[in-house]
Amino acid sequence: MDAVEKANADRQRQWAKDQKIGEGAYAVVYRGREVATGRKVAIKKIKVGQFKDGLDMSAVREVKFLRELKHQNVIELLDVFSSKKNLNLVLEFLETDLELVIKDRSLVFLPADIKSWMAMTFRGLEFCHRNFILHRDLKSNNLLIAADGHLKIADFGLARDFADPGYKMTCQVITRWYRPPELLWGCRYYSSAVDIWSVGCIFAELMLRTPYLPGETDMDQLKTIFRALGTPSEDDWPGHSKLPDYVPVGQFPKTPLRDLFTAASSDCLNLLSKCLVYDPRRRISARAALDHPYFSALPYPSHPSKLPKPVKKEAAVSLEELDGNADGGGLDVRAGNPNKLKRKHSSDDLSRPVARRLDFS
Repeated sequence: MDAVEKANADRQRQWAKDQKIGEGAYAVVYRGREVATGRKVAIKKIKVGQFKDGLDMSAVREVKFLRELKHQNVIELLDVFSSKKNLNLVLEFLETDLELVIKDRSLVFLPADIKSWMAMTFRGLEFCHRNFILHRDLKSNNLLIAADGHLKIADFGLARDFADPGYKMTCQVITRWYRPPELLWGCRYYSSAVDIWSVGCIFAELMLRTPYLPGETDMDQLKTIFRALGTPSEDDWPGHSKLPDYVPVGQFPKTPLRDLFTAASSDCLNLLSKCLVYDPRRRISARAALDHPYFSALPYPSHPSKLPKPVKKEAAVSLEELDGNADGGGLDVRAGNPNKLKRKHSSDDLSRPVARRLDFS
């Protein structure tokens, strides 16, 4: 055994897998623990044998970016080791995810709670963008919640660096319901604005307690977006008709956000509208979003420890079964819900009040 193999074997012995809690096409997630301390961890085993040319590049990128990103609102990579030609990522163990919190109708959201979740999302994303990393798959079940209430961005399997603005990238990223229109029309040159659109969809989902723009196909997704926000004109988005996959989708009038988000404050709707601007060049940045008056106005964001959460959930690392045409459902690897498309509502803690209409005044 050479020095590298010995070092890997020593690392492997530090961790123990206890229970499989999810499986996708390319990885299996286990609940595990640190042998010396008993600390809970999540171990994501990448199925190397699935790929003809060795290790999937998404796994390489995930390791690379998580090693670079150390932030309280980004999931922490604790260790990496190989076993039987499989790559294992040891990640911090997190209690639940934002999707499960949103779907739990026994939980009541206050305006300050939503503000807190959004602040933590923008902080984590601003750190990613400051380090020239695009996430490219932001959605509510990739925002994990720790036991202390802190939100952490997870699942960097589709992440990419964007230091070179002229670099051509795939448009087949971001789960469809959170995918911006420029990608739906085949844009291959893009930057951080694609993540901001996704955050806008999550923002709306937090207020509505249901996905905001759930399209069935790429074409239906565009129609769903335009029905909600109006069909873009050349004034709204100069040059959009020149995108590679552009096809006219129909004319839909612009509906004021106030008509749907009736209880939201003016600052809240202003920030939401800046996230969902059609022209990517005019979309707000994560840094500018954190400086928006929404976050400094009353009520102030709730402390993470005070945020609502299900009574008890098994933890998991988000794992998405992506085939290049990602759908809105995704593969939820939390224990007890391995379905790809079914979005199961939690009914835990039924003693809590039933969710009421949000008051953002």
